[in-house]
Amino acid sequence: MFKNTNKNQSVDGELLDSERIPNHVAIIMDGNGRWAKKRHLPRIAGHKRGMETVKTITKAASNLGVKVLTLYAFSTENWKRPTDEVSFLMSLPVKFFNDFVPDLIANNVQVKVMGLIDQLPPATQKAVKDAIDDTSQCTGMILNFALNYGSRLDIRMAVQKIAQEAKDGKIVPNEIDDPLISKHLMTGFLGDYSDPDLLIRTSGEERISNFLLWQIAYSELVFTHILWPDFTEQVFVDMLKEYQHRDRRFGGLNTSK
Repeated sequence: MFKNTNKNQSVDGELLDSERIPNHVAIIMDGNGRWAKKRHLPRIAGHKRGMETVKTITKAASNLGVKVLTLYAFSTENWKRPTDEVSFLMSLPVKFFNDFVPDLIANNVQVKVMGLIDQLPPATQKAVKDAIDDTSQCTGMILNFALNYGSRLDIRMAVQKIAQEAKDGKIVPNEIDDPLISKHLMTGFLGDYSDPDLLIRTSGEERISNFLLWQIAYSELVFTHILWPDFTEQVFVDMLKEYQHRDRRFGGLNTSK
């Protein structure tokens, strides 16, 4: 079980500023396979351990006051992986939600899932739907999984919807602006929190991998060599400290400095 605690957590003697916690944190959870390989274990052992890390970081984010935690769980390109690995990845949400949803409900955390859910195996679809339904009355942090998600797909589908609305006479071309596009993306339900304030990628890779390409236009990016299964609450707090040291100008100037 977890519950909200004091948001002023210490990092090397330095307190996090509870007033500058990012509203929306997105994480590309990378390195499960390499974690397993280093230990001479099958890749699926890394994925299993990685789901425990999801629980740890969900607790940490909720306790610190993060409003949205978006996790890149499975991309539209991940279907190219070996069949046995994909099958295991598809089974993980079933066990994860069965184990963790009671804690999420008890702590007012709402589950959301974005991506082509209808293309997932029936048992995975049911686990996703049940988790969403079971936590639908929760009003605290949103735990948002990107599952069978790709950003180019996301943008393409948004463009198709907007084009259809234009064809139907609901909008005219000069009404198409950034807010309208954002509203039609899969993160549109997040409203003012659609765009991550902070994007973290683990494992040392420094690329975005088709994740939230529109939404991260002005996100702060933090890359770490730590593999996802080794990503701890303390490391997460370190990432927030790094975020709080950034000067976010959104293309303008900070005239206070």
